[in-house]
Amino acid sequence: MQDLNDMMYFAEVVTQGSFAAAGRTLGIPKSRLSRRVARLEDELGVRLLQRTTRKLSLTMAGELYYRHCLAMCEQAQAASAAVAQVQVEPRGIIRVACPVTVAQTMVGPLLPDFQQLHPLVQVHMAVSNRVVDVVEEGVDIALRVRVSLAESGSLVVKHLGRSQVLLVASPGQLERQGVPSQPSDLTLLDSVAMSVSDERAIWTLFGPNGAQYRLTHRPRLVADDMLTLKYAILGGVGAGLLPDYMCVDEIAQGRLVQPLPQWSTAPGIVHAVFSSRRGMVPAVRAFLDFLGERLMSSGQPS
Repeated sequence: MQDLNDMMYFAEVVTQGSFAAAGRTLGIPKSRLSRRVARLEDELGVRLLQRTTRKLSLTMAGELYYRHCLAMCEQAQAASAAVAQVQVEPRGIIRVACPVTVAQTMVGPLLPDFQQLHPLVQVHMAVSNRVVDVVEEGVDIALRVRVSLAESGSLVVKHLGRSQVLLVASPGQLERQGVPSQPSDLTLLDSVAMSVSDERAIWTLFGPNGAQYRLTHRPRLVADDMLTLKYAILGGVGAGLLPDYMCVDEIAQGRLVQPLPQWSTAPGIVHAVFSSRRGMVPAVRAFLDFLGERLMSSGQPS
């Protein structure tokens, strides 16, 4: 195996354009650098540099090897930076984008604990259901709930848990309109929904043994806000779909029931996206670690 120092010396010689310049940068005599690079070429069995009295130039093999040496040097610097960051107390501003219901029911209640643990960190949270461009808008972390992570593209993803969307209704509505015994009976219930097309909403429900049912219905209430829908469902306006983290307490209290408990929509993946792990400041890392620990351990999301 090649000496990693020799690989670093070679990369510095190429970057600086000469042995003399690299020697000044590294604080190493030019003659010593030349011997180390020559030894590296002998070990590899290939010439990396073409040397003339005027300049150095890379051979084809040298150009390929140089790219790998640069990557190694960058990884070594990143490793050193990561260790140094662990030793620094988190401080400064972190900018977070978060969907409305996730902020209201999951993240918001946790923020006081986070800021008590890290009093030097300021959290600037933009609460909106708009899809945020993390890079263009200068956001450190965007929290999302999606069925798939495919649209995350080149962003780094930290998985925080899963959220099940449940079909729920009030006991009063079921007493008034009857309890369905199968998915097709849901057409007999009033409903509420987030959106419609041609006055109709479509729910795709999944049941036991891979069963699937596509329900088309005309909701009594349409609102693009989950909390508004929750109030409507609690008030008996209609059955609807709510993420588990918004209704588990009401189900436990008997204020909401699942008319078909074995049927639900595809689960959502609760996750954070950010541009890169390299150079991540301690405050951002602390916030990600905190969310990962608290959300995973709380059972919400499931």
